[in-house]
Amino acid sequence: MPSNVVLVTGVSGELGGRLLARLGARSDLKRVVGADTAPPVPGVLREPGRAEFVRVDIRNPLIAKIMTSARVDTVVHAGPTCHPAGSGGHSAIKEANVIGTMRLLAACQNSPHLRKLVVISTTAVYGASSRSRAVFTEDAELIPAVATGYSKDAVELEGYVRGFSRRRPDVGVTTLRFADLVTPDFDTVFTRYFSLPLVPTVLGFDGRLQFLHADDALAVLERATILDRPGVFNVAGAGVLSLSQAIRLAGRVGVGVPRPAMSPIGTALRLARRVRLSADLVRLLNFGRVVDTERLIREFGYTPRWTTREAFDDAVAGRGRVTA
Repeated sequence: MPSNVVLVTGVSGELGGRLLARLGARSDLKRVVGADTAPPVPGVLREPGRAEFVRVDIRNPLIAKIMTSARVDTVVHAGPTCHPAGSGGHSAIKEANVIGTMRLLAACQNSPHLRKLVVISTTAVYGASSRSRAVFTEDAELIPAVATGYSKDAVELEGYVRGFSRRRPDVGVTTLRFADLVTPDFDTVFTRYFSLPLVPTVLGFDGRLQFLHADDALAVLERATILDRPGVFNVAGAGVLSLSQAIRLAGRVGVGVPRPAMSPIGTALRLARRVRLSADLVRLLNFGRVVDTERLIREFGYTPRWTTREAFDDAVAGRGRVTA
């Protein structure tokens, strides 16, 4: 049964805003509602089509009333953030990611018209350590509960989604674990990290990285919205780049520092509003993370058009520096 009325959260973000515009241009959707505390970035809705924006915090009970009155049958939760680029504190991101998801799921729980939920998650749920698998499949154990930071938040978020799925078995749930995005015109942590004149790395580490082009991310989200593809799917470009390869491709110079030095360097870069080198991100840069996408290709029916290397090269060519 096709979607008729879609609610997209997090539309002030780059990905959510573009998804709102993309879905709004589809003639087979009756209505597309974007919800966030701020409107989409200027220019996203030049031709809104069937898309409209409602200023509302998903932590506010008003979101449930909007869903019921609009007879929303599909919710796309595009709000969660991993590895934020800016200098804001983790507590604010956690409030939006975890508490916001809890409140949205509560609204979904009581929505009489809902039949599909699509949630953006992250491959960060697998963690990054010396004990990590060489390649993660969707059935891999998620990071231990003792972990802290954005990876732990993502694991917690997915736990709430699984709980919702058990309570509402009539609703098809699709969880998309995105690798870090790269594209010429997104401002995220990798945009800033690989644009530093001297890129700090930890001596003795050269993690394998995997990226996802925003074009593929949007195509996967649109497909999950329009078609019924329940399940958990890793989404990433084929192939890998080592950290040192990525630095060379970005035309930058890597500077190895002792592990204890990364913390004060990260603090200085955050205070200078250059980039936020969270502990999660440093672990990723050190140990790397690679995921298997066979389920995405076989069951979801989508093969990413951009490989990791092609996506990275496109970002470098588009801005002269990497965007993620």
